[in-house]
Amino acid sequence: MGFNDYFTSNQRAQWLWPAIAAVFVITAYQLHNQGRLWICSCGQILLWAGDIWSSDNSQHLFDPYSFTHVLHGFLFFGLLAWSIPRLSPLWRLWLAVSIEAVWEIIENSEFIIQRYREATLALGYEGDTVVNSLSDILLCGLGFMLARQLGFRRSLILFVAAELVLLIWIRDSLILNIVMLIYPIEAVKVWQMGLS
Repeated sequence: MGFNDYFTSNQRAQWLWPAIAAVFVITAYQLHNQGRLWICSCGQILLWAGDIWSSDNSQHLFDPYSFTHVLHGFLFFGLLAWSIPRLSPLWRLWLAVSIEAVWEIIENSEFIIQRYREATLALGYEGDTVVNSLSDILLCGLGFMLARQLGFRRSLILFVAAELVLLIWIRDSLILNIVMLIYPIEAVKVWQMGLS
């Protein structure tokens, strides 16, 4: 199945796009009910906010952590293709987007926000804006489709390359973020904060 096939409207896929749109609407509603701001408290929506130490991080459309959400799509593509291979790739895309949406809701709960502040380099983390969370979900879906196009080997190479670039650029990455959230390592936190 080619990239353009994601946008065809055959009978089996006719409900896919409304189902994906519903995920976005329900997620936005839930995040707003959790107290997330629609947009940055600064009153602007920037396309890019590149400083992870600024109050703009996770408040606008894209930031360095946006790349980790593309990598989520890579991981979800592989895991879902392996675990439920009989499900249509289009509906695996919906499932990946849904899982990412659930993560965005969990990630923006007070418990996880506090955990990020205590265990990772995100000391002043206030949670994402709704607009940032929705762009993260979109990027996960794009990552899923990209992984389908690239295949396993090229996806793996791109995943590793992105992780390395993020480690050099912002001293963080998807894998390191997960490790630090689950099992914080003080020496890593010191390195991430540039104190060593």
